[in-house]
Amino acid sequence: MPAILQYEFMIRALIGGMLVGILAPALGMFIVLRRFSLIAETLSHVALMGVAIGMATRTLPSLTALAAASIGAIIVEQLRSRGRLPGDVAMAVVLYTALAVAVVVISFAEGFNVDLFSFLFGSILSVSLLDLWLLAGLAAVVVVFVGVFFVDLAQIAFDDDLARVNGVPVGALNLALAVLTGAVITLSMRVVGVLLVGAMLVVPVLVGLRVAKGLRATFAASIAAGAFSAIAGLVAAFYLDLAAGGATVLTAILLLVLANIWVQLRKAAASFRKV
Repeated sequence: MPAILQYEFMIRALIGGMLVGILAPALGMFIVLRRFSLIAETLSHVALMGVAIGMATRTLPSLTALAAASIGAIIVEQLRSRGRLPGDVAMAVVLYTALAVAVVVISFAEGFNVDLFSFLFGSILSVSLLDLWLLAGLAAVVVVFVGVFFVDLAQIAFDDDLARVNGVPVGALNLALAVLTGAVITLSMRVVGVLLVGAMLVVPVLVGLRVAKGLRATFAASIAAGAFSAIAGLVAAFYLDLAAGGATVLTAILLLVLANIWVQLRKAAASFRKV
């Protein structure tokens, strides 16, 4: 048996990482296609604010982070959908407000501590059985949501005005997508870290867009890239004594680089055959 599987905490981390690698790009694809990638960064900072509030008030940080991310997602979607602020401006306002509140709360709570750093950068030692059950429950919700509304979400991603004309409940689906994204970000903090979890929503999707054709094939490739990045990153973190979140995201970026190289080689080979 490999050494990595002899430790219970690593088994939990690998299961959690695989779930994160599947969940993040499953929702991230519809975010990237709509050019709303900034919402991942926004909600991660809102979740950080929730963690800081939880630690300052001696409340379970995961719960306060989940509540904060959900409220932040609703605020962003309401500001954007009602036209009070452009989408990118609404996200920027919420992001900087949350970051400012987090800094103030952390200063009142006498600065950073080890627990906060595990939320910021991820820690394979901190993944608990409760985290796995919460991730598994969220995975079930996301599978049902995406499975039932895949076509509707695709229509919204490409043209939300046309989707409205076709009778798609654009507002409700956008709100549900934002709240689920906030939940994924919150529950992924232990594995990837709040400062890097946004990358797992975006980078595997970019890999899928480079290597696959068609929406469903891209969706499958994105999930495969996310799951592989999480598992490979955690294995590298274990054997090389690296930060789990950094190793996972760097693995995803390496996949993106390799995907771009592969696409360029295919283009060169096709050009060569034509000659």
